Amino acid sequence: MYRLLIKPILFQFDPEKVHYFTFSLIRFLCKIPGFKQLFRNLYVVDNPGLKRELFGLTFNNPVGLAAGFDKDAKLYNELSNFGFGFVEIGTLTPKPQDGNPKQRLFRLKTDSAIINRMGFNNGGVEDAVKRLKQNKGVLIGGNIGKNKVTPNDKAVDDYTICFNALYDYVDYFVVNVSSPNTPNLRALQDKEPLTHLLNTLQHLNNIKQKPKPILLKIAPDLTDEQLLDIIDIVKDTKIAGVIATNTTISRKGLKSPITLASQKGGLSGKPLTNRSTEVIKFLAEKSNKAFPIIGVGGIHSAKDALEKLEAGADLLQLYTGFIYEGPTLIGKINRAILKRVS
Repeated sequence: MYRLLIKPILFQFDPEKVHYFTFSLIRFLCKIPGFKQLFRNLYVVDNPGLKRELFGLTFNNPVGLAAGFDKDAKLYNELSNFGFGFVEIGTLTPKPQDGNPKQRLFRLKTDSAIINRMGFNNGGVEDAVKRLKQNKGVLIGGNIGKNKVTPNDKAVDDYTICFNALYDYVDYFVVNVSSPNTPNLRALQDKEPLTHLLNTLQHLNNIKQKPKPILLKIAPDLTDEQLLDIIDIVKDTKIAGVIATNTTISRKGLKSPITLASQKGGLSGKPLTNRSTEVIKFLAEKSNKAFPIIGVGGIHSAKDALEKLEAGADLLQLYTGFIYEGPTLIGKINRAILKRVS
């Protein structure tokens, strides 16, 4: 129904406006008696064989919603009714910011892809905390970043503010230094500044009564040498794991018109499928599976999901595939996982 009827209508309109319209519609429908349970009956696959124990957390299933979809933690309770095993909110910054000028979100329908240059638009971490206090049992990841105006030599302060604000309200943290849409942010992926950032957060974490898992989200554009550095950094800082991968700045192999393909920003969707899987496999093999990996990037089918799991991913996340394929994709992946292990 989604792909044949709903998506063709939604895809006629501006992507960002559709995003906010869809949010409002889902929130409205979930307030109508019976609709929440209807969604759960349609989309949730509840089976003990899907449970995963990682970082000291129990995931009801391994398919989560990636950061960027529910930046401000406004819809995570409702989105869980579509069958996600966990929801990652953010990226959040200490202060509210509007992000980059519009238009900043583009559909590349020919490539089943999206280019975004949103720029960490969000209402600030404290605003999100107000809504996270209303959590009704959803396993939440908190994706944190820095404000655009914060220079890199002060970036640690921004991540620290977000960590402290979210600590009581999220189950795990994700350090985002890999978005291409905040100037110079990716420079923080270099070994020295990244090690300093993660060590600082780990120190804060370890003095807590119950430390929370900290993961690092990396770009798909890193070289093999840089990926080897990431493995060393994870080992040295003792963070919980890696999310592979964020969006790419590569435009290799795109078939969409140049007016779309040349837009600045991060590319997600099918063109990222193979590269993100390559990164997962490289990290898993070169580290001898020393740490958990959450695989994300170009998952548009159960086959894509299984390939990432076979490459070494422990959990999965959807974003662009969820938009293009609809909520049935979550159940298809979970049923394929069950079939694989049966």
